[in-house]
Amino acid sequence: MAIELRQHLKLAQQLIMTPQLQQAIKLLQLSRLELLETISEELQDNPLLEESQDVGPEKEDRAEEEQPVNVEASVSEVTIDEKAKEDFDWENYLGDYSSGSKVRIEREEGRELPAIESRLVQKPSLDSHLLWQLHMSNLDEAQKDVGTMIIGNLGRDGYLKATTAEIAEMAECDEAVVEEVLYHVHGFDPVGVAARDLQECLLIQARNLELEDDLVVTIITNHLRDLENRNYHAIVKATGRNPEEIREAIDIITGLDPKPGRQYDEEEIQYISPDIFVYNVDNEFVILLNEDGMPKLRISPFYREALSKDGNVTDQAREYIQGKLRSAAWLIKSIHQRQRTIYRVAESIIKFQRDFFEKGIAHLKPLVLRDVAEDLSMHESTISRVTTNKYMHTPRGVFELKYFFNSSISSFSGGAVASESVKERIRQLVSNEDPQKPYSDKAVVEKLREENIDIARRTVAKYRELLGILPSNLRKQPVWGTKRRKRK
Repeated sequence: MAIELRQHLKLAQQLIMTPQLQQAIKLLQLSRLELLETISEELQDNPLLEESQDVGPEKEDRAEEEQPVNVEASVSEVTIDEKAKEDFDWENYLGDYSSGSKVRIEREEGRELPAIESRLVQKPSLDSHLLWQLHMSNLDEAQKDVGTMIIGNLGRDGYLKATTAEIAEMAECDEAVVEEVLYHVHGFDPVGVAARDLQECLLIQARNLELEDDLVVTIITNHLRDLENRNYHAIVKATGRNPEEIREAIDIITGLDPKPGRQYDEEEIQYISPDIFVYNVDNEFVILLNEDGMPKLRISPFYREALSKDGNVTDQAREYIQGKLRSAAWLIKSIHQRQRTIYRVAESIIKFQRDFFEKGIAHLKPLVLRDVAEDLSMHESTISRVTTNKYMHTPRGVFELKYFFNSSISSFSGGAVASESVKERIRQLVSNEDPQKPYSDKAVVEKLREENIDIARRTVAKYRELLGILPSNLRKQPVWGTKRRKRK
């Protein structure tokens, strides 16, 4: 059989993602802050795109009628009289402009000051805070070099990640010198920093509280494992001390910081800016899109007028302007479509989860993306993009839109309960349990079955871990937990 080339005519349908469609999809899944950043970049890249100013029609007409004036002719020479009046109130003048005066503070209270986050200085890191204390200490230069290496080998929680032998090898000094410098670093703030393990960290803090000969040190040194397992009776039996003294010592230990470096964590808090606000007005839920800081875009009238003129624009410039014009128009259209889609999705969520908005988390219903997609005649992927990184401010708090979509758990009556409602019910059961007789996972299953919720024990354990709830043996409080007396 010979191999030859032939031409065939074939008709087929194919979905092609145009650049405009790709841009619309991209804008749909962006968060609000990412959208503002994208708009800012487009304003810089596209000269035909500009931010419209809220100017009334009267001002616009007046601005068009105004004629340019000769500025130099209209400004007269200004003279300054340096002589002060004899009855001038210098006390109020100086008091008004002093840094800590009451007058200035009262006047500043009425001004619109920037947000507190924009006025805060950068938080110092753990390394910089310790290095500052190291340079202020009375150690010599060689010891400070060793201290710098110790601080450089600290983890995020403030623990020393290298051994003293490794630091001595890097510093080319004796290990005894490293131990001496490490002892000085242990006295730095925060107390307990540069410890090699949890036990040493707690002992450093106990030493700072001048508790070297106290029962606290004995428990940390010899019974830390029993303390972690809440085996208080073993501690009472081993130390021979009465339960009241053990309780007081445990209260002190639990008040110590096991991770002293985390207060200097360099991770900044990300503040949530809701995309949607939902208010309850006369038993009706009103949806408002967050337009705060969102620029209102328009096509530049200068370039629009340039296109309408004949012969004043070259063909190359006209083609460039037309391309930018299409890009700007499509961006404006995509943003408006994005806002309308978010509004419709929020409206559908409120319709399905109305009991949640009226009564709380316990009344959250099972909901999947397909339900909202069928309600709005959209594709599930579109609903998924809309609910990604979008937040809703409700009378019950701020929630991500994904929060309202959760799986269902069957009930004995044949209905279904939302998984988030079950989690909330588990949290309520644990918060109201007897501290001395906490509910086990099996007991929680039985409690939920009494409420017509069919759930497995492993599912309860999974939800408990997601909620950050400890097992029952670690939640159990000692017998003396309900009888507290002040320490003499």
